[in-house]
Amino acid sequence: MPVYEYECSECQKVFEVQQRMADEPLSHCPECDGSVKKLMSMSSFKLKGGGWYADGYASAGKPAETKPAAAPACPAAGACSQCPATTS
Repeated sequence: MPVYEYECSECQKVFEVQQRMADEPLSHCPECDGSVKKLMSMSSFKLKGGGWYADGYASAGKPAETKPAAAPACPAAGACSQCPATTS
């Protein structure tokens, strides 16, 4: 059952209530009988990592993108003939 968070406009108390999704939202504070509003809470569900796709499925036809290897730093600043920094 989901947990909903409410805030009372009279006593400013914030409280949580377990309710079914089909239940009507609360309209009165259980302590002072003031009017309450439902708060938007942060979800505890987070998607992390590189394995999530926009459509939920990986495409078998697309290879994974790879970055080209960076040329190593050249101590001679590209002055030698076999330096990878001089080739393009």
